[in-house]
Amino acid sequence: MSSTALSASALYRACPPDDLPFETTASLEDGHGPFGQARAVEAIRFALGMKQPGHNLFVMGPPGTGRRTFVIDFVERAAAGRAAPSDWCYVYDFACAEKPRALQLPAGAGPRFAADLHQFVDDVQAAVGAAFSGEKYRAQRQAIEREFQEQQSEAFERVQNAARERGIRIMQTPGGMVFAPVENGEVLGPDEFNKLAPERQREIQSAVEAIGKLFQESMKDVPERLRASRERIRDLDRQVAAFAIERLVTELARRWHLIEDASSWIEALREDLARHYELLRPAPPDSEENPFHFALDGDEPGASRAHRRYAVNVFVSRDAHAGAPVVVEERPTYTRLVGKIEQRARFGALMTDFSLVRAGALQQANGGYLVLKAEQVLSEPFAWGALKEALQTRQARIVPLDQLYGLAQTVSLEPAPIPLDVKVVLVGTPRLYYLLSQLDPEFDDFFKVMAEFDDRTERTAAAGLEFAHVIGRIARADGLPPLSRDAVARVIEEASRQVEDSARLSTEIRRSADLVREAGHWAHERQADTIERADVEQAIERRAYRSGRLRERIQEEILRDTILVATEGERVGQINGLAVLAIGDSIFGRASRITARISPGSGGIVDIEREAELGGSLHSKGVMILAGYINARFATEVPAAFAATLAFEQSYGGIDGDSASSTELYALISALAEVPVRQCFAVTGSVNQFGEIQAIGGVNHKIEGFFDVCAARGLSGDQGVLIPAANVKHLMLRPRVIEAVRAGRFHVHAVETIDQGLAILTGREVGVAGDDGRFPAESINGRVVARLERFAEMRRKFARGADGETP
Repeated sequence: MSSTALSASALYRACPPDDLPFETTASLEDGHGPFGQARAVEAIRFALGMKQPGHNLFVMGPPGTGRRTFVIDFVERAAAGRAAPSDWCYVYDFACAEKPRALQLPAGAGPRFAADLHQFVDDVQAAVGAAFSGEKYRAQRQAIEREFQEQQSEAFERVQNAARERGIRIMQTPGGMVFAPVENGEVLGPDEFNKLAPERQREIQSAVEAIGKLFQESMKDVPERLRASRERIRDLDRQVAAFAIERLVTELARRWHLIEDASSWIEALREDLARHYELLRPAPPDSEENPFHFALDGDEPGASRAHRRYAVNVFVSRDAHAGAPVVVEERPTYTRLVGKIEQRARFGALMTDFSLVRAGALQQANGGYLVLKAEQVLSEPFAWGALKEALQTRQARIVPLDQLYGLAQTVSLEPAPIPLDVKVVLVGTPRLYYLLSQLDPEFDDFFKVMAEFDDRTERTAAAGLEFAHVIGRIARADGLPPLSRDAVARVIEEASRQVEDSARLSTEIRRSADLVREAGHWAHERQADTIERADVEQAIERRAYRSGRLRERIQEEILRDTILVATEGERVGQINGLAVLAIGDSIFGRASRITARISPGSGGIVDIEREAELGGSLHSKGVMILAGYINARFATEVPAAFAATLAFEQSYGGIDGDSASSTELYALISALAEVPVRQCFAVTGSVNQFGEIQAIGGVNHKIEGFFDVCAARGLSGDQGVLIPAANVKHLMLRPRVIEAVRAGRFHVHAVETIDQGLAILTGREVGVAGDDGRFPAESINGRVVARLERFAEMRRKFARGADGETP
């Protein structure tokens, strides 16, 4: 066996079941905390413990690591140990109706305060109604009204007597007061008046004018007497109402005197009641309230104006024994984040008042924690700016969007802002975090703590046991049978394969959880009460089959020679490269033919993929490295007077990455040396300018992709794959490949340099430079130098004329 050939034991790191000290996961306790995330846990604990402003938390990491689930669980446990924050209520501001007043009350006191005010209004209305219905009030009011009537009667009687003495009668008609002459006790009509002598007519007209003036003088004081009478009635009403209200207001103030906000508003309420006592008087049975009054109807049908004016809008209420609030807002739109002011349609108009102010996530989380998806916040219009403003001002202010941007021309409410004390937790991807940090200059001021969830952790016995606790908890939570330790060992091995590292475990628990659930399905199919290793194997195989249509289609085209991939024979300047395709959940490796063609010239290496604008920048960089290696290795004495072309054959899409750069170099050297490459091998690996083979990604899928083609055509015992030696620690191959290697029917070679790979691919001596700097003539390196010298000589001859003169 070649020194570079790997044994079957090097292709897979098994998890010994003896490292798991249990029979089934039924005996294991639930795992606590996220798997393999000690750094993130420390950062989260630090952020939640910091009380200074700005130390909000951004939790980032790949999906599936349990970052959001754990953060919510951690925050809820932290919140349970804190005191519940205050309740907040909005009430009518008697000084400015458009600016509802915010009241801070102890946790749980808001609903009690609202209930007390509702009962208070009921009691006050009853007391005021009873007071105004009493005999004493009616007697006092009637006395005032009677006094006014007597004054009116006396004044009118004086005018009436004067008119009678002058032969004038005062009559009231629909058009007002009329003064008519009287003769012999009878009122004269127009005809009779016209028959009188002119002297008598003038006498009567003079009398009427005199009585009219006297009547006007008498009635001049009526408005003043009426105003005075009404003022006396109002004073009486105020005294009666104040007497009925005082005891109830005093009792209400006594119950809430220890709470500053409530006590001060109750005092303002007392003054407002004295000015608006008429709201408390019962309306006459046949009266109707003005339907266009600004205040809205309450929730109860027929709610009185007093109930609406003196109601309490319990804006945010807490359970005094539930700890600090934890709000997880799934859809953080602007209004769901900062709150809103609702409106109701009434008689074709939109109306609102303080009772329709609604809390958003910021107010609900005030005094606690708010968990948001960063991507959702950024995708909702105006939400990110509103969140930053709230964190900067440390106030929760409700401003409708139409007012914020000057779209509304009508008067609306401006609720008083509420002091904000909230810890915001954003959950997002690393890319989003770094973009925000780079593009938003204020981001680092508001989110000073970052907790990064890693996608992998070191694979140790302790980590394996912790992993077993986690998947055991998942099985119990989903009602699945427990896993045997052999099954757990297989899940652990698959977790290593997921991160392509035999010394690491994937912390993307979601993928492992899905595997456990699928294994549980197959265990249920065979009516077993334990998930065994075979169930996990079946779940892996069936998952690969379900997503394998495209992989099988490509392999079918290779086997039918539609896609040209040789697995036997030798060819100059032709080699099998390996790539990984990832389409949705389907990830697989495929072989591709790479070719190189050489001719004399000075064009250097032409990357056909780049010239066709199919190659990415990383692929172009790899090709440039090839040129550096060729020039430094073979063209130190003579110029590299050659033109070469490199191509991925039958490639019709974009190509990027440098994982095929060593493969392209092998093809290029084969073409230069005119030494054939064995087609039973496929190659992957990056190369640097010193000819060292560097690690690449997707090594397991690449090996398996070529193996599947070889196995379908029949394993000859010569076929294999060359990989970078640095990738050996990443190998977690499928059992079929391992068995073939163990039986000597397939080979995996780990190479460190280009020379090692050339020796395997060509079966020839590569050649080491001697003391004179020359390679052995028949070695591969010697043949390359010799051919470059021939190309250089051809170039020199071409540059000279036939007579030996330089043109």
